Amino acid sequence: MGSYYINRTFFFDVHPPLGKMLIGLAGYLSGYDGTFPFQKPGDRYEQHNYIGMRGFCAFLGSCLVPFAYLTVLELSKSLPAALLTAFILIFDTGCITLSQYILLDPILMFFLMGAVLSMVKCNSCADRPFSASWWFWLSLTGVNLAGAMGVKFVGLFVVLLVGLNTIYDLWDLLGNLSLSLVMFGKHLLARVLCLIVLPLALYTAMFAVHFAVLNRSGPGDGFFSSAFQSQLIGNNLHNVSIPEHLAYGSVVTMKNLRMAGGYLHSHWHLYPEGIGARQQQVTAYLHKDLNNLWLIKKHDSDTADLSDPSSPVEFVRHGDIIRLEHKETSRNLHSHQHEAPLTRKHFQVTGYGINGTGDSNDFWRIEVVGRKTGKLIKVLRSQVRLTHVATGCILGSSGKTLPKWGWEQIEVTCTPYLKETPNSLWNFEDHINPKLPNISLDVLKPSFAEILLESHMVMIRGNSGLKPKDNEVTSKPWHWPINYQGLRFSGVNETDYRVYLLGNPVIWWLNLVTIGLYLLITVCTAVALKRGVQLTSELKELSGVVLCAGGQITLGWLLHYLPFFMMGRVLYFHHYFPAMLFSSMLTGITWDALLKFCAVFLSPSTTARKVYGGGFLALVLLILYSFYLFHPLSYGMIGPMASNPSSPMAGLQWMDSWEF
Repeated sequence: MGSYYINRTFFFDVHPPLGKMLIGLAGYLSGYDGTFPFQKPGDRYEQHNYIGMRGFCAFLGSCLVPFAYLTVLELSKSLPAALLTAFILIFDTGCITLSQYILLDPILMFFLMGAVLSMVKCNSCADRPFSASWWFWLSLTGVNLAGAMGVKFVGLFVVLLVGLNTIYDLWDLLGNLSLSLVMFGKHLLARVLCLIVLPLALYTAMFAVHFAVLNRSGPGDGFFSSAFQSQLIGNNLHNVSIPEHLAYGSVVTMKNLRMAGGYLHSHWHLYPEGIGARQQQVTAYLHKDLNNLWLIKKHDSDTADLSDPSSPVEFVRHGDIIRLEHKETSRNLHSHQHEAPLTRKHFQVTGYGINGTGDSNDFWRIEVVGRKTGKLIKVLRSQVRLTHVATGCILGSSGKTLPKWGWEQIEVTCTPYLKETPNSLWNFEDHINPKLPNISLDVLKPSFAEILLESHMVMIRGNSGLKPKDNEVTSKPWHWPINYQGLRFSGVNETDYRVYLLGNPVIWWLNLVTIGLYLLITVCTAVALKRGVQLTSELKELSGVVLCAGGQITLGWLLHYLPFFMMGRVLYFHHYFPAMLFSSMLTGITWDALLKFCAVFLSPSTTARKVYGGGFLALVLLILYSFYLFHPLSYGMIGPMASNPSSPMAGLQWMDSWEF
């Protein structure tokens, strides 16, 4: 996708464009020419300059350490807690692996952690509102929110975190009676400007750049509407002149509006025995073809010679009843109450009749979405549905691929369920009628707002429709915190460097234990405070850190983890890494507080310091030793597989589900 930006070739992806644009920019500035095919991981780059793109992602990935360090330092005011968090992220094999390749994840996590750090820094300036530093951190929070949203839609989770923090702040300010309502209004306006208007403006600007750069036809054309495609250089609709409004006698192609829905298509082949009526097949076909052409005729008249230049032009209007005759085979588009080939409870759609003569099951009412009866129908722009007059069903594409007898094209059915979905909507693309004047398609091009809305609809549908590929390792959310299963990144045999995405087990299990430990400490602290237990100033301060700082981080972890349990799309192990950053920060805060609690109850002070220092040192050494054991996961294992006793990784396959 970075290559597509360099070549200005339009493509489709389920994520917003910022991450790919930045990778493309890094490649362009470092001398990469955009010609490497990137077909599978492990392909040799040969003369292609990939260093800039990998270096860029690695740099952003390495920024996670200082961001997490500064965030914990700001929240806990404890240098050891911040250092422990930094150690955890530096020596986690999963974070290293994910940061060293050309991937969107380090870019997403960079903006995510940038937003959290900026939010925390802004909160620390609460005693001097509207100062230069306060405006700086508030604005930077908005910039980072736009960045996180612009890389992947899961960036919305950090938007939610900042939003909840902002609502809490404003609620707190509202209760401050020394603050006038005018001043409260200024606080509210500042947050609206920096945390809503600024991110939305930047997010919109990303798409403006995205569409301006990608102006050439490419592999993403078919996912978008005909009107959008007409703007792309090299597309068959670019710079084309065709009649604007449909008329009887027009020869047209009809494109389904579902993502990659295809053109209404027929051919001489019949449905096989036992598949509804043995009549001519009607399908949706993804490619341009003469078999996509249909002639629009009146439902009740065959007498007028529509091709006669002297006969008057009669336009097709919203609400008209029409027939569609297949140009190549002269059979009419037809439906009846036979079951569709693949989609049960839908009706079969066929080609029927001889030389355009059929029966009343060939009649369709043409309706334009959002139009009144009698309005003309525009090519490209009008979204139409065809309602079968006899049965009341609506012509649509199910999206299911037919077997070999249907040439693996897409099933077209007539659905009795009258929901308005892209599957049952069509637009007219090609339009041939010598009796009508042609207009340039530039007149019909969509506005930027329409393109922006369409691209988001396509991305959302694409995201929800993601299914695993053959032999692809997918996972479930409950697998992730326990480090149940990793992902093979490269290498297949004993001579390749084999890289395997797996978190450092000691770190990940320590993080998991810490979440439970934190909840226990929080309950005990809350109960003690509620019961009015007399605490020293040091213990009160520690309790405040545990409840406030730890609470903010725990909320971040929950917001970046729990939503995945409700998602219907395919999920992968790497989706947990943003949540892992929060659990690592929580580990730093919790263990620092726990060791300090232990030290407070010990005397003399030398013993307390030894316990605190010894505990901290033990954790650091444990992390370092586990990294020493598992670092080949990130930097490449070579030699026999781990199941072989002579392998350097023998004995480290602690879970049967690890496949390294």
